[in-house]
Amino acid sequence: MESEKMLGEETTSVSASVQLEKRVGLFSGVALIVGTMIGSGIFVSPKGVLREVGGVGPSLLVWTGCGLISTMGAVVYAELGTMIKESGGEYAYLFRAFGPIPAFLYQWTQVILLLPASLAAIALSFGIYAGQPFFGSCKVPDLVVKSLAAVCLVLVTALNCISVKLAARIQVFFTAIKVLALGVIIGVGIYSLALGNTPWLTPDKAFQTRHTITISDVGLAFYQGLWAYDGWNNLNFVTEEIEKPARNLPLAIMISIPLVTLLYVLTNVAYFSVMTPSEVLSSGAVAVTVGNRYLGVMSWLIPVSVVCSTFGACNGQCFATSRLCYTAARKGHMVEILSMIHVKLLTPSPALIFNAFIALIMIIPNDFDAIINYFSFAAWMFYGSTFLAHIVMRFTQKDAERQFRSPVIFSALLVLASLYLIVAPIISEPDLWYLYAAIFIVAGLLFYFPFVHFGYNLPFMKNITICLQLLMNVSPPTEDPDVE
Repeated sequence: MESEKMLGEETTSVSASVQLEKRVGLFSGVALIVGTMIGSGIFVSPKGVLREVGGVGPSLLVWTGCGLISTMGAVVYAELGTMIKESGGEYAYLFRAFGPIPAFLYQWTQVILLLPASLAAIALSFGIYAGQPFFGSCKVPDLVVKSLAAVCLVLVTALNCISVKLAARIQVFFTAIKVLALGVIIGVGIYSLALGNTPWLTPDKAFQTRHTITISDVGLAFYQGLWAYDGWNNLNFVTEEIEKPARNLPLAIMISIPLVTLLYVLTNVAYFSVMTPSEVLSSGAVAVTVGNRYLGVMSWLIPVSVVCSTFGACNGQCFATSRLCYTAARKGHMVEILSMIHVKLLTPSPALIFNAFIALIMIIPNDFDAIINYFSFAAWMFYGSTFLAHIVMRFTQKDAERQFRSPVIFSALLVLASLYLIVAPIISEPDLWYLYAAIFIVAGLLFYFPFVHFGYNLPFMKNITICLQLLMNVSPPTEDPDVE
């Protein structure tokens, strides 16, 4: 009781300041989207897309199609974000459209599995590129990769716990570096094309495929490509922290997604102007191979830039996804400690540390392709549900204020695309991974009904929460955010 009294006094003394601040403007919003999207995918996934479709032309079409899907999705999310001014992204939209159960299953799957898996995959990519210079042409040992990935996760989490403003500035800095890195690769591609290295980009060879393309191949290729585009929705996770969200959220999206799509397509053209399809498939680090061939003594710029790129993506992912955990806990869908904010630093440090802990466990398997396919399959189940929520709310909430409106046809097409990305690979190549994903999602109900619906509290949780609250110097937000 004495601890509770002391805790209450301390909370009262800081009550005027314990809340997340609006620190994300237009520029930092663009940096968050671009910096999270351009991470490891464009440096790892090119050969994944090529492997599935077997040809340069189909590969470039997939990359362009992924950009189109991401752009349409982001336009829909722009409307949802300006209509429902609450952090948490899909969680807030599913909650408003369908109620607490779909929202809970979404956050259960995302917080416990998908987002940490994405963060772990980016960190593993950081480990590969950071360790490569020390091992030359040899493969970087798994232990080194995992150790470097763990260092990246711990460092990024610490920076985000210290200051929101610092994390935003780091994001802007590393976004500039990664855009410059892709610019260098594109410049190399332009130089190579000027020398006449175009055999794999001519129509007669571009559409020669190594195998017959099946419906499953197309679905898996889109999985790989959309992994590189993942992050287009991250600004919606931090809506409450955006300055002038009605203006800056849609504008940041309209700038970011087309820019990244253009960079990705041009980067892939550059790869195929420098390397043959067989070389792309056999290369362990496509971007580094390009640099070694054309940059001479300055070839070190590419691996350094890739390290910076993956570190920046890790920072952006950590920044955005912690807000989902924080928002869900604030609604009682996660343990109470995760809804708290550091009383001096004003960062959601418990949520940040929790996400990092799960991601550290995720780096142990080190199976990158499995992470990508599993992530994409389950993620698109919820993307599709969110697009459906947009259609539903056009009818059920006609009078809601919408400062930005997206075409409903976008949501309809994206629901169909989501169904294809979910169903096609399962029908063509059934795999236990998909069954495991479905079981994991449904298993969330075992926690929802006793702990959320019926409100059962474990007898020892109150004392644990108080101890952690004192240890971490955190407090519940002093007032609910002004959301609509």
